[in-house]
Amino acid sequence: MEKEITIRIDSLTNNTKPKEESLPGWLALPGKARALVIFAHGSGSRRFSPRNRLVAGILQQAGFGTLLFDLLTPEEDQLYENRFNIELIAARLVSATEWLAQQQETRGLAFGFFGASTGAAAALKAAARLGSRIKAVVSRGGRPDLAMDSLAQVTSPTLLIVGALDEVVLDLNRLALAKLSAEKRLEVIPGATHLFEEPGALEMAAAAAVAWFKDHLLSSGRTLEAEAG
Repeated sequence: MEKEITIRIDSLTNNTKPKEESLPGWLALPGKARALVIFAHGSGSRRFSPRNRLVAGILQQAGFGTLLFDLLTPEEDQLYENRFNIELIAARLVSATEWLAQQQETRGLAFGFFGASTGAAAALKAAARLGSRIKAVVSRGGRPDLAMDSLAQVTSPTLLIVGALDEVVLDLNRLALAKLSAEKRLEVIPGATHLFEEPGALEMAAAAAVAWFKDHLLSSGRTLEAEAG
């Protein structure tokens, strides 16, 4: 079942001293979930992203918990540059992960990141900071090259999913793949462009993500249903 939550964070709007704010999100926890996938959307998108929601639904059907949340406050989002502030967004992912690790219903779960577009760079930077606490990362049509300075520090098994027709981004992902030292793979979706809008393309990307997370997230973490019982 999906429910609305709020995540407490420090807002850094207008370079003033931090003030506590909250970011809205949707948390879904299937009864037998042992792992939770935290989404990092691309610039200009929010938790309402139809593509991320489709992928989240497929992950939920496979037994994974999911969290989609807004990475910026409404005030921060008014400043266009913030949408491309990889450091800020990475810090939000770190804060959200640490918050989830303290909540009764999510602590003890294995955590993974799913990043799209620029959100993938933020997910990789956050994974580098969190180390072994992030068990896997998946990037869909991502820009891992924007996190090039952090890739060598990523210890999480990382899957880069790119459309075969997204040629520029595919080249950038190949460069990033070479910098990653953790377990890694590049998955190229035939006939897909950057947004995976072609029939069946997004579903193929989601299936690859499910397989990667099954291999790397389900070996640890508690079972919610078992604990409740």
